[in-house]
Amino acid sequence: MDEFFDIPTVIVIVVAIFVLFRLRSVLGTRTGNERSPLQRAQQQQAQKPVPKPANDEKPALPRPVTSEAPVLDADRRALKIGAEIDQLSHGDGHVATGLKAIADADPTFSPKLFLEGAKQAYEMIVTAFATGDRKTLKNLLEKDVYDGFEKAIADREAAAKTIDFTFVGLPKIEISEAEIDRRDARLAVKFNAEVVQAIKDKDGTIIEGDAVAVQQIADEWTFARSPKSRDPNWKLVATNQLS
Repeated sequence: MDEFFDIPTVIVIVVAIFVLFRLRSVLGTRTGNERSPLQRAQQQQAQKPVPKPANDEKPALPRPVTSEAPVLDADRRALKIGAEIDQLSHGDGHVATGLKAIADADPTFSPKLFLEGAKQAYEMIVTAFATGDRKTLKNLLEKDVYDGFEKAIADREAAAKTIDFTFVGLPKIEISEAEIDRRDARLAVKFNAEVVQAIKDKDGTIIEGDAVAVQQIADEWTFARSPKSRDPNWKLVATNQLS
């Protein structure tokens, strides 16, 4: 009897009990209500998030300028849009009146979202112009504006000129005009940007600009959209270089 309960045997028994306890805690016990592997797989599949449709997004193209706001009840939307107009009109009564008229005509319009989209579009467009990316430009520009950009790119290519371009930042952006008529809403935006750009000839010699120094550029661009359109995207319809 003493030999049967020697110390090594007791240690083995204790280890075996511990292992069995751990297996039971991990695997559990059968109750008769266990799900089959197929049932578990079906439940996991049902719990997976449903992927959102890609809509009109294309990997190679930027997202167009949009001002579509989340749907809110009338009172909350009026307060939200009113606050955005007060903030973004900077005390300009003409701009404030125009923004309110656009918001009244278009329940999806948000001045704040529009300005955020315009900021992104500006960087995309000036970068696409510098690199000769016609596909991106065509997606964001109204036809007449695109034709002007495309001609400038073609002339540059014919002269064997290239541009080294880096977009640094956009320290100032503001809505300078806002109006609506029976056909379109129009918003003009002033951009004060910082860039590094150098135009080179066919031999790689810099003929304009600087490859290192940050330059200030200023533009006023006009975007348009029909408030009756189902498409929330705005198109660039006019450009004006201020400096």
